[in-house]
Amino acid sequence: MGAYDQCSQKPSPSPSLGSVSAGARAVFAWLALLSAVLCLALLHLLRGSQLGRAVVSPLFQYITSSTYNQVVPPYSCDYSEGQWVWSPGHARRYNGTECNVKDSENCARNGRPDSGYLDWRWQPSAAAGCQLPDFDAAAFLAAVRGKHVAFVGDSMARNQAESLVCLLATSFPYSMVYRDQDPGTRLFWRWAFPSHNVTVSSYWAPFLARATGRSENYSMTYSTVYLNELAERWSADADSMDVAVVSTGHWFWRPSVYYNGSEVLGTHLLSGLNHTEIGFLSPYREAIRMSVQHLAGSGGRTGRVVVVSTFSPSHFEKAWDDPTTCARKTPYREGETEVGVIPAELRSIVREETAAAATRNGGATRIEVLDVTKLATMRPDGHPGVYMHRDPFARGVPKRLQSDCLHFCLPGPVDTFNEILLQLLNSRVGK
Repeated sequence: MGAYDQCSQKPSPSPSLGSVSAGARAVFAWLALLSAVLCLALLHLLRGSQLGRAVVSPLFQYITSSTYNQVVPPYSCDYSEGQWVWSPGHARRYNGTECNVKDSENCARNGRPDSGYLDWRWQPSAAAGCQLPDFDAAAFLAAVRGKHVAFVGDSMARNQAESLVCLLATSFPYSMVYRDQDPGTRLFWRWAFPSHNVTVSSYWAPFLARATGRSENYSMTYSTVYLNELAERWSADADSMDVAVVSTGHWFWRPSVYYNGSEVLGTHLLSGLNHTEIGFLSPYREAIRMSVQHLAGSGGRTGRVVVVSTFSPSHFEKAWDDPTTCARKTPYREGETEVGVIPAELRSIVREETAAAATRNGGATRIEVLDVTKLATMRPDGHPGVYMHRDPFARGVPKRLQSDCLHFCLPGPVDTFNEILLQLLNSRVGK
């Protein structure tokens, strides 16, 4: 008799629970519990390996994709405060080479010898009363099925976009729809996930507003920024964006001239041009305000979500070309450092402008804040540092070598940004 026939046979009657002793019932219950725990442990271990992901991921995809859209958290958690806690293997979720991350952020490939920076997870503060769930690729794609997810801003926006693509690619196939002819520039890239008809794009717009000069050509000494108009490429595509993640800030610290049309509003760090020094906080505020207004009113798309990320600070403890400028191996502990004054101000501007935009918009477009300032501040260990270069010490230790203490390694802490993004997308409006 075949295996199918054996499995199809009507089972012989089993004794009822009433005929089994209390001791035996307790043993059965413990055995069932032990079996469940062992199965879950085995699945977890399998998912951590390349073979296991191929075998086990489809099961998780089926379970989550078939039910996730119907499960909406009853409230939104405050992920803005908390601490990094030791969680071995938490961020060891993908191979950056396989998902084509930028070479300078592929720390493992570039020879970074330590990997402890991948063993931490973000734990929201006790006051939040919640946990931050692990990233779930099937859940994310189910939440944005048939939609265009766009990351707009500076290189931290691109850093997060590439993190998202890699996280999704662990479970679902994707294709590169478009990339710059010069792969090193990464001004505009687009990926597609056909299983859910999802498109992910990354738009380089470091000021969000139209800008020329150094932001386009590094041989120039400063940027010219027009605060009365948005950068052309992303603003022209705004009608197509269902989820827009806006992230900027670092270029505003650099020397710039700010215009309103043909009128010079002022400069930042350019005293030799004989214009009023206006700093960068007010230009930053105007760029955020103009961008959110444009997205909230563009195209009349129903269900659009605009997410504005707060500032993710750098950790240059020494000169930018000192090989030890960001060589820390562990996160800061609570009380060991604080959010800086300027990052805190930029964070407040995002909160204020998004709240004002939501009030003006009347709920037609959902506007959220992705508050990553505290969690990013606490991760000086997550940057490439000198491992933005391939095998930087192969020929000895140089006295001077450019370090990246701004972006995060991929995989790395920036993956947590997307864990929070997923929760924002699936939280109810109005807690």
